[in-house]
Amino acid sequence: MLDLIILTLHFFICFLISVAIWRGPTGVDLPSSSAGTAEKEPDGLILIGKEDDIKKSRRITAKVNGREIVVFYHEGKFHALDSRCYHEGGPLCLGEIEDINGQACIVCPWHKYKITLETGEGLYEGINPLEPSPTPQWQSKGVKQRIHKVTIDNGNVYVSPPDLSVSFDSDYFAEKYKNSGDLSMEK
Repeated sequence: MLDLIILTLHFFICFLISVAIWRGPTGVDLPSSSAGTAEKEPDGLILIGKEDDIKKSRRITAKVNGREIVVFYHEGKFHALDSRCYHEGGPLCLGEIEDINGQACIVCPWHKYKITLETGEGLYEGINPLEPSPTPQWQSKGVKQRIHKVTIDNGNVYVSPPDLSVSFDSDYFAEKYKNSGDLSMEK
């Protein structure tokens, strides 16, 4: 009988340990896999990382006020935007960059939504059925993704904190995944 009690207690302790491991730490702002938690500078800008490091990696994620952003280096320019797609929260840090009508766009890996790096506009291909032979053309859905102003100073890359007085569709997923530690990149 004592063996049964010890065995039951052993399994119960193993179960509690596995639950604790599965849930992970709570109330802790864990760094993202690429850059970690960004540091706030006295002038309000938030340090993301070294310019040369980001140029080499071409993209990096960082936490800004608990919100994960992604910074891209593409064709000589830095672009920063919320890391989760405005459509369904897909991880934009895993997307490919395409040129669409002269605009650099990140393509969400989940549903192939296209977002301009410069303005955060969502793009789609549409036709005008009133034309005699309609051909698809790229159209704007308007600004859907929050972008963040990037500043380069002394070899460091900074972003300005987001102006939350204006809302964007991507804010929903930024808030949903805020302070969740290392974001899950699975669907």
